[in-house]
Amino acid sequence: MRLLGREELREPREPRAFLVAIAKGLLFDYFRRAALEQAYLSELMLIPESEHPSPEEQHLILEDLKAIDRLLGKLSSKARAAFLYNRLDGLGHAEIAQRLGVSVPRVRQYLAQGIRQCYIALYGEPL
Repeated sequence: MRLLGREELREPREPRAFLVAIAKGLLFDYFRRAALEQAYLSELMLIPESEHPSPEEQHLILEDLKAIDRLLGKLSSKARAAFLYNRLDGLGHAEIAQRLGVSVPRVRQYLAQGIRQCYIALYGEPL
């Protein structure tokens, strides 16, 4: 589906290697999402059962987590980490820069990339 969404689709030079790369990517996505689901279920087990969301709510939460994962999966690992440090942990630019071993201006770029991805997800077009 991602290939069909491209403006220009060229014929691969090595079709077999191309298919292997696609298969590896799909497997990687599958296992990453399975790990995400397992992490959610593990965290859910830490709260009292009386406070658990309904099965329908759990399904919606998992779908939202998977959508966020797909969204952030388009960022580099450092941009993703910077965005999560900032949004989830509330860290400032200097602290993120120190943790990632990059400059503060680079952290600003990473955060802008994350915000841009969120904007595209909401509105379907870049800023």
